Amino acid sequence: MKLKAIALAAAASIGISVGAANAEPVNLTLSGGNPGGLWSLLGAGMDRAVKAADSDSVITYQATGGGFANIGLLGANRTDLGMVHDAEVKLALNGEEPFQTPITNMMAIGYMYNWAPMHFFLRRDIAEEYNIDSLDDIATSGAPISIGINRSGNITGNVALFMLAEAGLDEATLTGNDGSFVRAGANEQGDLMQDRRIDMATNGIFIGHSSFRAIDENVDVVLLQIPQNVIEATNEAFGTSAYTIPANSYSKQPEAVQTMALGAMVVTTESMADETAYTLGKAFVENINEIRSVHKAMQQLDPDLMVSQTVLPFHPGAERAYKEAGLLK
Repeated sequence: MKLKAIALAAAASIGISVGAANAEPVNLTLSGGNPGGLWSLLGAGMDRAVKAADSDSVITYQATGGGFANIGLLGANRTDLGMVHDAEVKLALNGEEPFQTPITNMMAIGYMYNWAPMHFFLRRDIAEEYNIDSLDDIATSGAPISIGINRSGNITGNVALFMLAEAGLDEATLTGNDGSFVRAGANEQGDLMQDRRIDMATNGIFIGHSSFRAIDENVDVVLLQIPQNVIEATNEAFGTSAYTIPANSYSKQPEAVQTMALGAMVVTTESMADETAYTLGKAFVENINEIRSVHKAMQQLDPDLMVSQTVLPFHPGAERAYKEAGLLK
């Protein structure tokens, strides 16, 4: 009996030490995007959130090529956390380009935003000459338009091409009208519009982003409407959501524009310990102001939004934290 009691005490001691280990500070790497971009700011906010819960916790931001690269790192278990767009996750789960095979080991920690709407700015002189006010007018207009598309590897380029194709404008139709696609990043498109080297800019970023402001302030443009069937097809293909750009968001936009918006989330893998994911979810909810404060565009973030993504299952540890907070049933 005495030996049995000693064994039970030892087992209890082991259980206590394991529990203590599970409660230890987190020390994780978050793969994001550009060093000075929004995702790097979100990384800093997440780091502050976990430090507010435990001053010894650390989330280290790692600059990468963006969501596609981060999914590759997660799929190979070479990073702890990754910032990814919902649209990129949908492609990865289905094994669609640029992924060779489905990547299925991902689990969500939390949604960070879902308000990065697709914009299609067209020069007003072309819009008026060819009677274009909606995306589906371009294909039948015969207009020789040079269209800016984000660089390969950026999901907004994939989405823009898909939406244009759904509206009847593929590359063959565009070139047949003496138009072309021009690959360029957000700020580059603004410069190209001002220099009249492209006629249309496309991107999915927050309303009032600096690149959009440059276009709005320096080029006479119209913001094209998007047909409902194009919005629905895009949301089905990419796991995105419908969105309304309010009237007068830009200086020459008197009417609201219906479109769709990309969202971004923090993702981990099945290999993360439940207690680690629980610690993250709990810290993010209880210290959400640390994340909100990184940029004015993040003021809309709230706990309900954080649990609203639907493209991935939540990690069981994070799910437990959200259930305790009354955010999930």
